[in-house]
Amino acid sequence: MTHGRVNPRHTLETQGISGLGNVYYNYIEPALVEAAVRRGEGRLGNGGAFLCTTGQFTGRSPKDKFVVRTPSVENTIWWENNAPMAPDAFDRLHADMLEHMKGGDYFVQDLYAGADPAHRLDVRVVTELAWHGLFIRHLLRRPDRAELDSFAPEFTIINCPSFKADPARHGCRTETVIALNFDKKLILIANTAYAGENKKSVFTLLNYLLPEKGVMAMHCSANHAIGNPDDTAVFFGLSGTGKTTLSADPSRTLIGDDEHGWSEKGTFNFEGGCYAKTINLSAEAEPEIYATTSRFGTVVENMVFDPETLELDFTDSSLTENMRCAYPLEAISNASDTGLGGHPKNVIMLTCDAYGVLPPIARLTPAQAMYHFLSGFTSKTPGTERGVTEPIPTFSTCFGAPFMPRRPEVYGKLLQEKIAQFGATCWLVNTGWTGGAHGTGKRMPIKATRALLTAALDGSLGKVEFRKDPNFGFEVPVAVPGVDTILLNPRDTWADKAAYDAQAKKLVGMFADNFGQYVPFIDADVKAAAIG
Repeated sequence: MTHGRVNPRHTLETQGISGLGNVYYNYIEPALVEAAVRRGEGRLGNGGAFLCTTGQFTGRSPKDKFVVRTPSVENTIWWENNAPMAPDAFDRLHADMLEHMKGGDYFVQDLYAGADPAHRLDVRVVTELAWHGLFIRHLLRRPDRAELDSFAPEFTIINCPSFKADPARHGCRTETVIALNFDKKLILIANTAYAGENKKSVFTLLNYLLPEKGVMAMHCSANHAIGNPDDTAVFFGLSGTGKTTLSADPSRTLIGDDEHGWSEKGTFNFEGGCYAKTINLSAEAEPEIYATTSRFGTVVENMVFDPETLELDFTDSSLTENMRCAYPLEAISNASDTGLGGHPKNVIMLTCDAYGVLPPIARLTPAQAMYHFLSGFTSKTPGTERGVTEPIPTFSTCFGAPFMPRRPEVYGKLLQEKIAQFGATCWLVNTGWTGGAHGTGKRMPIKATRALLTAALDGSLGKVEFRKDPNFGFEVPVAVPGVDTILLNPRDTWADKAAYDAQAKKLVGMFADNFGQYVPFIDADVKAAAIG
């Protein structure tokens, strides 16, 4: 039985999905919360937030993500980074999933990605769990109710956590699978209830489709000066590096916290909501994000709470350190109404250096910016992927390798061209460790990071004295008002200077070894900016 609003020419039946129980199309937030509670998928929390857990999987499963290897994508997919799946294996997976789904109730959300109408992607998301429908309704962008009468999805995601894949039959690695078929415009997700797989699948699509249009797809947050979209800043970084926290600046307008495009017209948000980490979240440090955790309809994921008072424990990571909340952008008072900004005036690359070597901020030349963008050095923080329990230094090209279907040089070249065309100033910001490596040092004080970013964005940082870093060659400020000067020279923060020198030498070597893979594909100026 069909419930809700849908284009009659584009029901699930017209897509070959039949024999289901109740199908709920485009339910709004109150109806989805009601359904999720009624079905026992979670609890209603304080203020009407929806409290849920994701079971076995509390983070993404990147090793279980596949791209179907068809002739149309054979020469454009970066296969070293994207596991291939045979077309016939995908067809068996699809058929078996549809058979498994028969008789069950499903929730359909017709949504779109991309605030710029010229680069909008219409996506249908079919979910077994009502709260997954609520989650993706927050994270993608919602068409007007009238638009649903003519909505025609370009891609469809089918998410069925109760279905277990058969590696031998379905050409995958485990019972968990995320499979993208660009020819059939279909994504299948099975045996994981982690909601982040839904949004990152859409991001992967955009990372493949947009470069052909000359649009840079970016794993970044973005904001602009209040009343001045031409003063836009983008913040690249992997999960846990501070994209959400640092872009949520009350003195600036938030465009978005995770995924954006840079087109011929400027910056635009792919999404309509935020997916913020909540571990150690406080009302003092991040009042607006904190307030969303007791807002009606917010999805609060994998947080421990008191069963009687429903009070959330922001310090208890016994379920996962990757505890999160998902909410629409309008929950943030200074969020952009349009999701649009100008061409970035400042490009910030966030890294979480678990070695304690990098300074809290450095100014990059355009060639150095491409070098660090392709390197994508950071540390995987606990919980964002299965099995990560302490910071692991890693190189994730373009600050988002798991979501990059094309070779990294495609994105790097686009970024380099846009920086050159629009004259952006580039910065590398370390939100990781100072005074020693992880286990010895401590995390960079967020107040110092905020002060340095404020100075970078208002232009005052460009006027201070800089020194050339002996290890990496970029420029580092010598002194900045409001920031403890010792932080600006990482070597000074270490008690054992020889230990710092050894650690720095080790990290420089890691950079050089990693970057060797890109040397055949890059221009001479970027080669000259390479270290080691």
